[in-house]
Amino acid sequence: MKKNFLFISCEEAKHICDKSQYGEATGWERIKLTIRLTWCRVTKAYSKKNSKLSDVIEHAEVDCLKKDERNKLKKQFEEELEKHQ
Repeated sequence: MKKNFLFISCEEAKHICDKSQYGEATGWERIKLTIRLTWCRVTKAYSKKNSKLSDVIEHAEVDCLKKDERNKLKKQFEEELEKHQ
C-alpha cells in the first residue's frame, strides 16, 4: 500500500505540531499539519493545548531558591530527619 504524501497520521501530526512550536518544522510539514488540523478534532485539541502550555511556560514568573537558601533548607531537613530516626 502506497503511503499518502498529503495525509498524515495523528501521531505524526502531533510530532510536527511539537516541532512547529519550536520553529523546527519544514514548510511542507506545516502544510501537512494545516491540512490535518482542518478535519481532525484530536489533533486540533492537541495543538491548542500545546500552544497554551507554551504560552504559560514562556510567561511564567518562577522564583528559584538561591544556592545558600537551598543549602540552608537541606540542612534543616537533615536535622529534622535525624530527630526522627
